Amino acid sequence: MKSSDSLFSRRHFLKGVGVALGLPWMESVRVWGDTAAAPSATIASDAPRRMAVVFMGNGVNPHHWGAENGPQGMILKDTLRPLEPLKDKLLVCQGLWNPTTIEGPGGHFPKMNLLAGLKVKKTTTDIEVGITVDQLIARQIGKQTPVSSLVLGTEPPGYGNEDGYTSTYSGHISWSTPTSPAPKEIYPQQAFDQLFDDGSKRKRNRSVLDLVSGDAQGLKKFLSKRDLLKMDEYLTSVRELEMRIEQAEKFSQKETGGKGWQPTIQAATFPRPGSGMPAHPEDHMNLMLDILVLAFQMDRTRVATLMLNNDLSGMNLSHSGGIKGSLHELSHHSNDPARLAMYQKANEYHMQIWARALTKMKETNEGERTLLDNSMILFCSSLFDGNAHDSRQLPILLAGGGGGSLRGGRMLDYSKDPNRKLCRLHLALMERMGIHTDHFGDADTALTDLV
Repeated sequence: MKSSDSLFSRRHFLKGVGVALGLPWMESVRVWGDTAAAPSATIASDAPRRMAVVFMGNGVNPHHWGAENGPQGMILKDTLRPLEPLKDKLLVCQGLWNPTTIEGPGGHFPKMNLLAGLKVKKTTTDIEVGITVDQLIARQIGKQTPVSSLVLGTEPPGYGNEDGYTSTYSGHISWSTPTSPAPKEIYPQQAFDQLFDDGSKRKRNRSVLDLVSGDAQGLKKFLSKRDLLKMDEYLTSVRELEMRIEQAEKFSQKETGGKGWQPTIQAATFPRPGSGMPAHPEDHMNLMLDILVLAFQMDRTRVATLMLNNDLSGMNLSHSGGIKGSLHELSHHSNDPARLAMYQKANEYHMQIWARALTKMKETNEGERTLLDNSMILFCSSLFDGNAHDSRQLPILLAGGGGGSLRGGRMLDYSKDPNRKLCRLHLALMERMGIHTDHFGDADTALTDLV
């Protein structure tokens, strides 16, 4: 084992196009730290549609989450009050779920199939969830932008396991293959650099990829059969990174000639972030949201995911409004008034920062519509009642106009629908992004009442 241990040290984390790509866990190697439009895609001369998913870990306080439909319009409950100025662009979806999360034991990790809908494999080694909706969309429309999809977070994937499930599941919502999570960027500067590259970084990244690919091939003689499969998955991820570099190179040489639709924002609206992590998690989440919005404003990508925190996250928001205690601790409040009050504040804070990002999108004019009008932003968590690990329904919000294919200002209640699968929503979003399929995850019919 000494040969393989020395061969794969921390220096072999890939820094490619602003992402850190680490080797997978292996048993053979020591662990290291308007008027409603049809749901089809827009034509080339129109502003394009974008789709993003924003994730919050540890569920919500169910007593103050959701909305009601009143005679004067939708009435938001306490947690969603920060979204009041945006509620005409908001759909509150009640009762949707992933039935596969109910099977078997486990608190958090087996419920991390939000964007795939398939059962999470109980394992600490050969992980498997399913290709996620964002990555399926990126495969089709990612060729139209320099970055096929932006995969962001604020915390690295954890180590260890829960009830036989690896913590890898808790740190990823985007999966590029059934067995490989999409590389997630958590450093703001490197995420920013994915959007802007003068060519020097691509050259450096290519040399790193060549080095690591060679080392990976050399390690194969030390690996078990199971780890050989993991290595093949890893090299697939390396190839995906190489393709992202090629994509960026292609767009750096592309001449548009001013034809077709052009973004109204042509340069970054804030300076390049400093290196490392922001001092406070609150600043980190806001900055990553800013980068996501900028990517959409400049049409650098049309597909994105952002994990504001991991599931089972111990993030502490003490810098914001006197929230005392870590997120996971507060989610298990056991109805203690003090902890429940802090948990509620944390829920509301996430809505505040999301509302801030949506407002920026609403203020970005793209001709006949705004950026928010042309986008679909899904906000979600993998639990409804964080205290009880209850996922029999999920907290699902959908903001934006989808290029005229969504009608907001409503609460849609699917609680009594026998076919209330979350993947039906994903099918509807895929249709609006121009991806037509008869089946996704565990669903074969799309929701039809979003417009």
